[in-house]
Amino acid sequence: MALDRLPIDTALVERLIASQFPAWASLEIRRVEPGGNDNRTFRLGEELLVRLPSHAAYAAAVEKEQRWLPGLAPHLPLPIPAPVGLGEPTEAYPCRWSVYRWLPGEPVAFAPVSDLVRFAVDLAGFLSALQAIDAGAGPPAGRHSFHRGGSLAVYDAQTREAIAALGGTIDGETAAQVWELARASAWNRPPVWVHGDIAAGNLLVGDGRLCGVIDFGTSAVGDPACDLVITWTLLTDPSRTAFRQASQLDEATWARAPGWALWKALVTLANPSAAHNPPGAPPPRQVLEAVLSDHRRAAG
Repeated sequence: MALDRLPIDTALVERLIASQFPAWASLEIRRVEPGGNDNRTFRLGEELLVRLPSHAAYAAAVEKEQRWLPGLAPHLPLPIPAPVGLGEPTEAYPCRWSVYRWLPGEPVAFAPVSDLVRFAVDLAGFLSALQAIDAGAGPPAGRHSFHRGGSLAVYDAQTREAIAALGGTIDGETAAQVWELARASAWNRPPVWVHGDIAAGNLLVGDGRLCGVIDFGTSAVGDPACDLVITWTLLTDPSRTAFRQASQLDEATWARAPGWALWKALVTLANPSAAHNPPGAPPPRQVLEAVLSDHRRAAG
């Protein structure tokens, strides 16, 4: 069932800023389009942005980003959001919210990439650096991350129900094979930091190159397989090959990775009125076919 989104507009943001951050009250506020799903974003002057959860289900991400992003940033090769203010709930808006520094660049979903292989290698380098950061005290995967970084078992029933519901409209036999392979292993090493939503809307491009990574709302510590989904949602050969080689992750992790892409594509296809496909994201059937085609090629 689709969530009822909180009513958020420019007038509300103006009131929140005026009451809680009066030093910024004179700055122009402009809605950022296309808007996100989990949050609504507004420019605040030229150097800041305001980000508000669109539903209470996403509110846990606010404190998580406020706590962890400043510590992650110095260890990463690309800029990430830098929180500079934490807003409190009011009668007009029931969640905590954030003010960040504005990062230059456009989401890769809407910006040209000069060399997709170089983009893939740069992204793999960013993820490797993220995984190398001490994760001992980080937030274990769970509901706050929508189980990104956790076990695919959480979505087992949902995935199987989607395969059954879609019936002959998809290659259900191959989809089931991919799912079984993805479920057959687990991350048995110490947990690592994962972004949780490495998608075209969260990867910034400037001058044709990857220049920033945003939206750590589903970040956690756990299994990095979920961060490889971009392989089937954006990359194409030979950039897929370059990304895989540069990722330096084992075969079992790469066997779990398509399970995350498969799950999201299947549930979106099976429940188009309830599931959300972000602006600029590839159609779920395209993602599904990319995953299944990879499996067929590997199987010979």
